[in-house]
Amino acid sequence: MRKTQLSIPSDKLEVSSTLLRALAHPLRLKILAFIDKHQSISVNKIYMSLDLEQSIASQHLRVLRMADLVKAEREGKFIHYSVDYARIEKAVRAIRNFLQEKKEEAQF
Repeated sequence: MRKTQLSIPSDKLEVSSTLLRALAHPLRLKILAFIDKHQSISVNKIYMSLDLEQSIASQHLRVLRMADLVKAEREGKFIHYSVDYARIEKAVRAIRNFLQEKKEEAQF
């Protein structure tokens, strides 16, 4: 049996794990879909519309912000969130490339 070697620099591995961890939670995916549907929306509308506690919504939004999956803009006392589509596209491409490499390795 052949051992697979990963040669990913530790800084990129950290960024990738943060990103994948953020995308791995069903509620965060639901929040992302909700933001996408509205293009830009305040945190108040997010937690009220999704019937979440404010603290729960804020915790999940913090994880999404840390992974750069959403952008936050302050308007007065409100923070409006929007999806960072470029970041999501980059993540999707990286995952597809990884899966393609593994598929090609399995064929040999």
